[in-house]
Amino acid sequence: MFLNKSLASVNLLKRGFSTSVWRAASLQGPRQPNILTEKRKQATFTERSQLKYARRLVVKLGSAVITREDNHGLALGRLASIVEQVAECHLEGREVMMVTSGAVAFGSQKLAQELLMSLSMRETLSPKDPTRVEQGTLLEPRAAAAVGQSGLMSLYDAMFAQYGVKIAQVLVTKPDFYNEETRNNLFCTLSELISLNIVPIINTNDAVSPPMFLKDDDLPVGSKKGIAIKDNDSLSAMLSAEVQADLLILMSDVDGIYNKPPWEDGAKLMHTYTSNDRHVIEFGKKSKVGTGGMDSKVKAATWALDRGVSVVICNGMQEKAIKTIIAGRKVGTFFTESTEGFSTPVDVLAENARIGSRQMQALSPEQRANAVNHLADLLVSREEFILQANAKDLAEAKRHGLAKPLLSRLSLNSAKLKNLSVGLKQIAESSLQNVGRVLRHTRLAENLELKQVTVPIGVLLVIFESRPDSLPQVAALAMASANGLLLKGGKEASNSNKALMELVKEALATVGAENAVSLVSTREEISDLLSMEDHIDLIIPRGSSELVRTIQEQSVHIPVLGHAEGVCHVFVDKEADLRKALKIVRDAKCDYPAACNAMETLLIHEDLMSGNIFNDVCNMLKREGVKIYSGPKLSQKLTFGPPAAKSLKHEYGALECCIEIVKDIDEAIEHIHTYGSGHTDVIVTESDSAAQQFLSSVDSACVFHNASSRFADGFRFGLGAEVGISTARIHARGPVGVEGLLTTKWILRGQDHAAADFAEGGSCVWLHEPLPL
Repeated sequence: MFLNKSLASVNLLKRGFSTSVWRAASLQGPRQPNILTEKRKQATFTERSQLKYARRLVVKLGSAVITREDNHGLALGRLASIVEQVAECHLEGREVMMVTSGAVAFGSQKLAQELLMSLSMRETLSPKDPTRVEQGTLLEPRAAAAVGQSGLMSLYDAMFAQYGVKIAQVLVTKPDFYNEETRNNLFCTLSELISLNIVPIINTNDAVSPPMFLKDDDLPVGSKKGIAIKDNDSLSAMLSAEVQADLLILMSDVDGIYNKPPWEDGAKLMHTYTSNDRHVIEFGKKSKVGTGGMDSKVKAATWALDRGVSVVICNGMQEKAIKTIIAGRKVGTFFTESTEGFSTPVDVLAENARIGSRQMQALSPEQRANAVNHLADLLVSREEFILQANAKDLAEAKRHGLAKPLLSRLSLNSAKLKNLSVGLKQIAESSLQNVGRVLRHTRLAENLELKQVTVPIGVLLVIFESRPDSLPQVAALAMASANGLLLKGGKEASNSNKALMELVKEALATVGAENAVSLVSTREEISDLLSMEDHIDLIIPRGSSELVRTIQEQSVHIPVLGHAEGVCHVFVDKEADLRKALKIVRDAKCDYPAACNAMETLLIHEDLMSGNIFNDVCNMLKREGVKIYSGPKLSQKLTFGPPAAKSLKHEYGALECCIEIVKDIDEAIEHIHTYGSGHTDVIVTESDSAAQQFLSSVDSACVFHNASSRFADGFRFGLGAEVGISTARIHARGPVGVEGLLTTKWILRGQDHAAADFAEGGSCVWLHEPLPL
């Protein structure tokens, strides 16, 4: 299996020549000018998302990756995983070379066993043998390498054979690179191996002359030097540049480049590194296992980058690191030439959002309300600017054949913007009495008072699809609740989102907190955002059930507020009014079928089967173009009825619904508890007792009597807007407005109180007296 033609074409355009050209050049001997002495400005990848196009890879395995943590032999499980990934890349049509350590470690293990046996025998034969030498002094690295090289290659050969991949060992020493004849022979050999579909495994010939023991001053005068080869990092960089690799992956035992040694306070992983970052880096000691350190890795990476090779330094102990990097995920540190014109890294945006949240919290309620009101006014005064951006999105969406329901959600118009403005003014008004509101006030003892007050959650990540009107709504809710906010919108609304974000920034600038809300670039993968538990406190997905379910499944450490499905029911009781039933059912299903609060299942009391309600409801739905499915019990009642529903727990999200009959209200409630999603459920009845039983018994976030399920909405509830609808049972439930974005903290004011004062015989007495709020 090989990469498709488009991938190969992109790669040829990127490199400017093919593998055959490189191979021919290698066979012809030295090229002038020498590639090692010239900075070859080959275009490197500028975004992680482009790494999937990398065709020629060099993977360097450091000693810490190859060996076990106790230094007793090789980490076979980890090595097997890396081999599997390299084999997968090879079978995809990529050209992979490996630079590996491990020969000394493997050989040392074998020599240690032999030495132990030898010492045991010598002790037995001559306990006082004066020639006895302490274990460890005989484990000379060159001897260990000589023993380990063949064993290591045998291990690689067996592992790669499981995937039908052929390998070849290439041993090198430092002088091989500075002698023109041997250098040309080396790369001619690598070229030939790749053309034969063989994976070259390169290692330094430590049994002869470990490169790190040579000094540059020892080289012959006039030798063609590139980077000084002192370890496998520099060796990998040299190879990558010479073979014009697309990507060099340096696998170590750290997650990437930190601004200072990672064990020190304040150390932060740098997901992207440029030459401008050199002055902010502090390097720690060298590797505990290998010959290199982080300093050598950065030097090797930047040297290769200058010669057109993209580089990622990553933790080789991370599961599926190679495949994850190629997939464009934010793993390790990605080296790029410049960040000019690039979007701000999302971790920086998140830190800015936290700082912005604290700035917003320090404002008065009136100042926060003014900022939201300013945004509401901008939605009306800058209407033309917004609609022009939205028109670009609509034109692009139509060109790509976006479905009509999604086009409707994407579209903005004057009426929508005015309604948005009205909703935002409601949010502004609600912000006057939320943050800092006292929920509990207690006098614990004399001069010791405790308050519980509302505070923002921190930094929110809201992921939404299609609907650009979500952006100002959610931004206003975050501003009113003093939360920092990251917004990740769908690419189909990119122009609209950027225009609306400009207005949000303009409104925030009026209170000096323009960085409190930011729009995350589409280059950021959602999976990367979901792993940022140090920066993000709560994730709120808004969109399809598939999106919400995916977020809930993938977010391991960050809480998710939302609902995966909106399986909403309308139960028409035997005492329902026909006119009301028809109106409510029609609105619940047909007003906006794609909404999460649309009716998906209609439950009808079996006593109504012989009357007009059942027929009239079915006929009305058919006139509206609704495709009807029948539940199991309805199917048994009808000889020629609608097709059977595949599932009673299904969100259609379209002009489709299921109809089922129930014998009484108890069975209706049981059906909802069994098949519903806890979103919104409705009873249509004129019986107050039936209504009360339904409202008190149905365990959903929203339960209505004689009202459409479409009322489950933050704006319609008077919240101004909603950041989403939650079916969770902890924290917020139902439409989530400003209050749902707050948590609490406790404030205690005393004088010189100590817990010991309240012990038996102490000077203080508990009062626990409630005080006015």
